[in-house]
Order: sequence, then C-alpha cells, then structure tokens
Amino acid sequence: MSDTTTATDKPTVLFVCVHNAGRSQMAAGYLKHLAGDRVEVLSAGSEPKDQINPVAVEAMAEEGIDIANNTPKVLTTEAVKASDVVITMGCGDTCPIFPGKRYEDWELDDPAGQGIESVRPIRDDIKRRIETLVGELLHTA
Repeated sequence: MSDTTTATDKPTVLFVCVHNAGRSQMAAGYLKHLAGDRVEVLSAGSEPKDQINPVAVEAMAEEGIDIANNTPKVLTTEAVKASDVVITMGCGDTCPIFPGKRYEDWELDDPAGQGIESVRPIRDDIKRRIETLVGELLHTA
C-alpha cells in the first residue's frame, strides 16, 4: 500500500444547488479548506446566478475561507459523470443520475436574501456535514 496519491486516486465531489451562489459554494469552500488537494472539488447550479451571494462570502470569511472570487457555474452532465460523489442541495430532479455514483441530498435552508445572522447556522451545518464527508472520503484502510 502506498501513501502517495495520484490524480486518479483522488475522489471528486460535486456540490449542486439551484443558483450555485450560496450553499454549494460554502460547501466547496469548506471541502477545499479541510481536504486540501486530496479531493477534487466541483460546484455547479441548475440556474446559476451572476455572482456569489455576498452574505455567504462574509460568513465564510469569518471562518478564514475566501470564496469571493468563485464564479457560479452551470451544471453539466460532464461534471456529474466526472464525480464520485454528487451532493445536491435543493436542486430537485435537475441533476442527472448515473449508476455507480454516490448521491446525497442535503436539506439546507437557502441563504439567498437572508442576513448574516441567518446564514451562520446554515454555514455551520454545512461545516459539520463536510467534516463528516472528509472523514468518509479520506479514511485510511
């Protein structure tokens, strides 16, 4: 067993929400922060906004994680095919399903239009879920 990781050994995680401006961006930010280069992180939306939710940016900045320069992206079939784990956050049935992928649906409030006091608990819930996910993806056999 080798401790070196090649690109093909890295799990790829795709976070999907409707606008790819809040929840999925915060989740991607946490996973990049906590897993570093050991996990490939993607995020997308079924109807992406033009920019990241500024309150989500502020909430993550409080945690020392900068997502300000991220850009919402449109969900593609290719992104789903390239992923090992697909985590949806209220995007309904718009996410294509492929056999052999791990799918999870995280029920989270949408931070859109909410103030920082309302977004912090959403951020903290995402952080707990990401910490669990990191433990599952990067466990050592």
